[in-house]
Amino acid sequence: MALKDKYKELIDAAMAQGINDLQVREQDGVLYIDGTAPGESVKQSLWDTYEKLNPDFRDSDLIMNLTVAGGGAETYTVKSGDNLSKIAKKYPGLSWKDIYEANKDQIKDPDLIQPGWKLKIPSK
Repeated sequence: MALKDKYKELIDAAMAQGINDLQVREQDGVLYIDGTAPGESVKQSLWDTYEKLNPDFRDSDLIMNLTVAGGGAETYTVKSGDNLSKIAKKYPGLSWKDIYEANKDQIKDPDLIQPGWKLKIPSK
């Protein structure tokens, strides 16, 4: 089976999630996937897909080189009804404390956030 077929789900996910400058090439038995993710959560989602296809990362037939647009800085605009826990659930691997720590300059009380605030989402 060709590597592009083996990792079709991953390649399709990269295209669907808006990876910019996506390049997929096979060379010497290794599939290379390069590009720029619009945010850290998209990059992590692709790594999760890869892990599903290659549990425990046993095969050494893929190199994924993804950068994050803007150097990994992602922001979230608080909406009415949001709290830090609810926001954190949108970003795998993050807790409300991670978001609070990244925004201590703006958040004085983690239980009181305001709609319209732009919160920094730390990379994990």
